[in-house]
Amino acid sequence: MVKAVWNGVTIAESDDTVVVENNHYFPLSAVDRALIKPSATTTVCGWKGTANYYTIVAGGAENKDAAWYYDDPKDAAANIRGRVAFWKGVRVG
Repeated sequence: MVKAVWNGVTIAESDDTVVVENNHYFPLSAVDRALIKPSATTTVCGWKGTANYYTIVAGGAENKDAAWYYDDPKDAAANIRGRVAFWKGVRVG
C-alpha cells in the first residue's frame, strides 16, 4: 500500500498507483477529497500536457499547489488520466 502523508495526515492511500518520472499517481478515488481544494495554478509539460493543482489542507495548515493532475493529458500520458501526484513535502511511500 502506497501512502501520501503531509503534516501527519494521510492524504491518499492505494495499491494502484502509476509511477511516472519517479512520481506515484494515485487514483482520484484514493485521495481524501476533504483534504484538497482546487487551485488556479497550471503548468505545461511538453509530453503530458497541462497540469492543474490542488492545495492540501490538513492538520490546521495549507500546502499550496502540493498536488497535481492532468485533466486532459496528451496521448503519451493517458495512463495518468484521473490520477493525482504529490510534492512539496508530501511523503509518498
